[in-house]
Amino acid sequence: MPLARRQFLRSAATVAVVALMGETRARPAGADRLGFSAVPATLRDAVTVPPGYEAQVLYPWGSPTGIAGAMPAFAPDASNSAADQAVQAGMHHDGMHFLPLDGSADRGLLVMNHEYTDEQLLHPDGARPMTAVKAQKSLHAMGVSVIEIALTPAGWRQVLPSRFARRIHGQTPIRIAGPASGSPLMRTAGDPAGERVAGTFANCAMGVTPWGTYLTCEENFHVYFGAPKMSPTPAQRRYGLGADAWVDYWRVDERFDIAKHPNESNRFGWVVEIDPFDPASMPVKRTALGRKHQESATCTLTRDGRLAIYMGDDSNFEYVYKFVSRDKVRPGNDAAARAANRDLLDEGTLHVARFDADGRGQWLALRHGHGGIDAASGFASQAEVLIHARQAADIVGATRMDRPEWIAVDPASGAVHVALTHNSLRGQPGMPPVDAANPRAGNIFGGILRWREDAGDAASNGFAWDHFVLAGDPAVPGSGARYPNAEADAFGCPDGLHFDSAGLLWIQTDMSGSAIGKGPMAALGNNQMLCADPTSGRIKRFLVGPGGCEITGCALTPDCRSLFVNIQHPGETRADGSGSPNSAWPDGTLPGSARPRSATVVVRRRDGGIVGT
Repeated sequence: MPLARRQFLRSAATVAVVALMGETRARPAGADRLGFSAVPATLRDAVTVPPGYEAQVLYPWGSPTGIAGAMPAFAPDASNSAADQAVQAGMHHDGMHFLPLDGSADRGLLVMNHEYTDEQLLHPDGARPMTAVKAQKSLHAMGVSVIEIALTPAGWRQVLPSRFARRIHGQTPIRIAGPASGSPLMRTAGDPAGERVAGTFANCAMGVTPWGTYLTCEENFHVYFGAPKMSPTPAQRRYGLGADAWVDYWRVDERFDIAKHPNESNRFGWVVEIDPFDPASMPVKRTALGRKHQESATCTLTRDGRLAIYMGDDSNFEYVYKFVSRDKVRPGNDAAARAANRDLLDEGTLHVARFDADGRGQWLALRHGHGGIDAASGFASQAEVLIHARQAADIVGATRMDRPEWIAVDPASGAVHVALTHNSLRGQPGMPPVDAANPRAGNIFGGILRWREDAGDAASNGFAWDHFVLAGDPAVPGSGARYPNAEADAFGCPDGLHFDSAGLLWIQTDMSGSAIGKGPMAALGNNQMLCADPTSGRIKRFLVGPGGCEITGCALTPDCRSLFVNIQHPGETRADGSGSPNSAWPDGTLPGSARPRSATVVVRRRDGGIVGT
């Protein structure tokens, strides 16, 4: 039967993972656990927070990362060199996590993704013409930042320099591990063994392992590859290759020309594991988790102590996945535990979800030789199953979803929530029809679907599911919006999801810059962050961002008194960055007065209390 709207039995495994990741302080109980005053929907070009709260800009694009001897300041005219950008904050901050140092809530590592670049803002003369120097700077502006931060009487500050500070970017050496390592489809002229790759980019949502490593997800990698008069193969087309590239690296860097190097794109679209505590360690692409437009790598423990990782594939009509490790997790989150679990993500089973109309669902294994995935269907090995995970999921009959993005596990109930951000093509001529899990044609508003694993065990093959939210403005005729509580604040296009240690769900939105404040989105204001109590169904708007931005990335300190949020691409009016910015946040007051800069913001109560209460 469909997942009931009730408090589920506590999942001890999920609670254990949350404790390992750092958030441990309980919130006060009560009928309304959302004690803040909701902020109104607004189109203000500012960060709006509730009364009694303050928002501090902490780490904007171009800030020094804190690597000793390499701390160039941000140049407002974008004249920083590619070498500068390699040791500065990247563009378009996304998923992140706070990792305490020495168990402290006041000092730790903040690790975050940098998803993509706005070439118009990145270079003094804009995107055209593309040059080798511009391509190098652009590759350096993506990837991951590791910074050290500390709470001072004046607020949160970076520790400069820091022995932990690090930038991992589009040219950092990275090892390829797991079943696809060394596969013929991973070999290139520059890497005949298929075991090393230059860089990670298009880094979106993330995860954190129980042993304290960071998982960054490579999402829209396809937009950086191209070729003159390209005719993509069916396998390349299935991953979006062949459309016009957002950034035409291929004109100046041959490895991005997929006519000359067709295997290079196979080396992207993976989950990459990083040890933030060891700046000398090499990141690793974990191919056992499958290749896709990777969104989220949310970790939880199975009842017998293995690791389950939930993942979305953020494209229209793509799938929800789960990886279950073969071996058990060695307990701890120190250096010894990281060493003991070093290879744990290289062996296990990747599954894809089927959501049935009766509210039940099944996890379908993607294993070579099973379920029709074999040589007859075009898969010569398990490596090829993982490299072409989308095609394998097609064969087993998984459910095509409305852009699955972030996934979060409720520590109080064990219920798993996935953001389905939107899919305007659903039910259109020639496109997949509506179904129980994706019930709206022309779905522009998105929603949040949730499930509970059978027996409360993340290793189960079956689950029960329902919709937590069908988002949108209920006042718009035909919106199909449905909220769990009549007093819920309306929103559109949910993207980021994060449960805190008390089981409150933080929801972040990503309406397109071209749609914000217009048409059916007119009453929803700028993109925002809301807080939901799954028990009561109450949802309150907590934060609204500046013009054109996406709100993404959510992390709290262990005492839940500081909340870190990323403001991505403020001023963006078109997805390709070609429009004139409609914001100058955080440095200017009017559009055009300063280059808008993505930035990490820290939100605190002025009285030092727990955020959200």
